[in-house]
Formats: sequence, structure tokens, C-alpha cells
Amino acid sequence: MIKQIGFEKDTTAWIAQVWVSFLLATSATTVGIIYFPVDIWVKSYMGISFAFSISSTFTLAKTIRDNQEANRLTARIDEARVEKILADHHPLK
Repeated sequence: MIKQIGFEKDTTAWIAQVWVSFLLATSATTVGIIYFPVDIWVKSYMGISFAFSISSTFTLAKTIRDNQEANRLTARIDEARVEKILADHHPLK
């Protein structure tokens, strides 16, 4: 008997909140960099650093999600193996 592990789906409200906060944060930071009273090369450096930070954040989030999904799959495979071993070697059979 293998237990089904359910997939937790995020609500529409949560997804909307995440996207709105992401867009608000990136927009505010971009506007702040544009209107910052420094030379253009400093603004360019800050813009490139900001873009790299966003890219690194997405990469980190994807890596964490992939590792979590791999562990979940591995745990389900291990659980199925144990269930099979226990079923094959049941003492009352």
C-alpha cells in the first residue's frame, strides 16, 4: 500500500501577490537607479549589478525547487521499494 503524495498548488491570490511585489520592487529599483544623481557609468554599473542579482535569484530559486522535487521523487521511490520488500517478506504469508 503506497501512500499518494499530493502536489501542493499555490493559490491564485498568492501568485498575484508574488508577481505584483516582484514588479513593484524591480520598478522601484530601476526608477531609483535612473534618477540617482551620479554619472552614467555608475548608473550602468548599478543596472548591470541589479540585472545580475535578478538572474541569480531566479537561478537559485530554480535550483532549490529542482533539488526539492528530486528529493521528493527519491523518497517516493525508496518508500515503494520498502513497501515491496515488506510485502514480499510478510511473516504471515
